[in-house]
Amino acid sequence: MYVLLCVKMMTSVISDQFRMLLHRKFKSTTKLLSVRKLKVTYVTPKGPGFLQQGKEEYVGLGLKLWHRRCFSTSHSVGGKDGDQKQQTLEDVARLIKHNEYRRIVVMAGAGISTPSGIPDFRSPGSGLYDNLQQYDIPYPEAIFEINYFHHNPKPFFALAKELYPGNYKPNYAHYFIRLLHDKGLLHRIYTQNIDGLERLAGIPSTKLVEAHGTFATATCTVCQTSYPGEDLRADILESKVPKCPTCKGVIKPDIVFFGEELPQCFFLYLTDFPLADLLVVMGTSLEVEPFASLAGAVRNSVPRVLINRDLVGPFVYRAPRHNDVLELGDVVSGVERFADKLGWKEELNKLIAVETGKLKSIKKEE
Repeated sequence: MYVLLCVKMMTSVISDQFRMLLHRKFKSTTKLLSVRKLKVTYVTPKGPGFLQQGKEEYVGLGLKLWHRRCFSTSHSVGGKDGDQKQQTLEDVARLIKHNEYRRIVVMAGAGISTPSGIPDFRSPGSGLYDNLQQYDIPYPEAIFEINYFHHNPKPFFALAKELYPGNYKPNYAHYFIRLLHDKGLLHRIYTQNIDGLERLAGIPSTKLVEAHGTFATATCTVCQTSYPGEDLRADILESKVPKCPTCKGVIKPDIVFFGEELPQCFFLYLTDFPLADLLVVMGTSLEVEPFASLAGAVRNSVPRVLINRDLVGPFVYRAPRHNDVLELGDVVSGVERFADKLGWKEELNKLIAVETGKLKSIKKEE
């Protein structure tokens, strides 16, 4: 049996450890492929992306094997884990207050930004993909496909004008994550969002992994010159395609399109998730790989709090863990309940008032 394990860098010692782990897991001969430089592209439910290593090799299932086999979060119903008391939001809040959890990792998706007025991608009727007819594209996903962008960048920049940072404001969920940082509890937030609301809420870039890219920086598609995202603002808001002053190539915001590599900071997950002592997942469908598999990358002993409209990812297809906490329904309402259990509501409301005032002042100066 052959298993493809995808890692950014792997020493011989680690390789031996994983070979032994795989042997125990699969009870058969395994072959470990060590990859010196990993380049991963988007993987959607329609199929895997590619590992670029001289030739194209499928990597999507390899990433899933990495997490779902080697670091599986599943357990059999009953037995030792099944006999333990189901953890609650109150339990998690109490342990945070008692300093039991100090390395909290957050995974966030479009669901934390919809209360700010930004549409998500996949909701029937109201989702972004259901409302792109005005951009005259052959199919909805084309607006974020790199090959189509090279052919016709105008639809993307028309959409970018609507989504551009500054048009929307952070909400309760963003400021809750900011408060985690202020209290020294946030190890890292991994976000699928490209709206920049985490930055606007005051979460520093060192604590932020924008897994699907950012408008904060941009790159010429021809000469690869880098630009601050602000350099593109005037052109985008005037419905123009930004052009490089050096070579006249199209300047593209550093948003990760289907068919492009994920940012290198994404691979911080290789150390962040094993170190995490609490995982909070909020506002995501967990449908886009490899981001979706991160929900299964924490240790079995680590509680996972899902604040979401629906059950998603491993919370659906795996047997429930005693330390999985499910807060289903409106995301902001779920975050409010969490803040209430923590005794942070007053502090959080004050933070929101101060930061909202700052943003209004900046807007007036512009």
